[in-house]
Amino acid sequence: MSKLKTTAVLTSAAIGLGLMSATAFAGKITFVSWGGSYTASQVKACIEPYEAKTGQQFNIVDYNGGLAEIRTQVEAGNVQWDIVDMVPADGLRGCDEGVLEVLDHSQWLPAPDGTPATEDFVEGALDECYVGNISWSTVPAYNRKTITATKGINRMPTTMKDFWDTKNFPGRRGLRKVPRVNLEWALMADGVPHTKIYEVLGTKEGQDRAFAKLDELKDDIIWWEAGAQPPQLLADGEVVMVTAYNGRLFNAMYVENKPFEIMWGPQVFDIDGYTIVKGAPNKDAALEFLKFCTSAEALADTTNYISYGPLRKSSAQFVNPAILPHLPTAPDNFKTALTFDFNFWADHSDELYERFNAWLAK
Repeated sequence: MSKLKTTAVLTSAAIGLGLMSATAFAGKITFVSWGGSYTASQVKACIEPYEAKTGQQFNIVDYNGGLAEIRTQVEAGNVQWDIVDMVPADGLRGCDEGVLEVLDHSQWLPAPDGTPATEDFVEGALDECYVGNISWSTVPAYNRKTITATKGINRMPTTMKDFWDTKNFPGRRGLRKVPRVNLEWALMADGVPHTKIYEVLGTKEGQDRAFAKLDELKDDIIWWEAGAQPPQLLADGEVVMVTAYNGRLFNAMYVENKPFEIMWGPQVFDIDGYTIVKGAPNKDAALEFLKFCTSAEALADTTNYISYGPLRKSSAQFVNPAILPHLPTAPDNFKTALTFDFNFWADHSDELYERFNAWLAK
């Protein structure tokens, strides 16, 4: 896998473009993303080539998702961010609230064979206020050197039932400190088939069932909030199993040579998209950049730096074959995947986050 780049190279590249406050540079496009190896992949695949081609400069800012900071900027009439990478549920909500710009999807570059972009993006990758970027997944994983099983269990964990099974696989677990995906996994651990997860979670009884299952694990959980934390928790032995973004685990496993194992069976498949904040100070320049960054070639190039899949059909021809088995959409990885229902979470996010935070405080 010779085209994989080291974290050190990526991090220094990102620092070279300036990880500082959003007000530091006038005229620079402020590009907001999730940090770490993911932002670094965007720097290498999109930002650096575009900067070299056009001279456009960028200010890169990390965030942990959500709409709070965007709302504050728009409501104050002091918009500092231009482009924000976000999950579709936030994109839908931000669009409904009027804090994101409506995008004309006919402007994106066609596929190399001339197919219009609107036909080339995969289903769900385009919506009123966002244009798709990558596919990724949240997955459970364990450290082969630290996990142990009780006598009589002659295998390693493979399911969310195993993740919840602290008797046969003793030790603490790491979960992201949010309800999304955790509630889905709680239902999986309680025996709900993947095909019924959102049907069950859409009912009061199903939500009660998910929180009751979380109760069983609560005392054994170490909560994480930033994407860099799960691999570190696993490496340090603070947890024996953890949930994490697959790209973060890929970087730890194949760049840093950590002895981790991904449990692909329970993966929750998701996508990210680019949005432009309503009233962005560099809106026109941001749109020109996104035309470049959402091209088939640029999206494919991202896979050379992180194992997140491109959302254009024509990108496949440009992906390094060595990377394909590590993408969430690889056939062996995807056969039991649960596709994250961002419409469900756009509708139920407020109530479930409120309940989750109250549950945490108990």
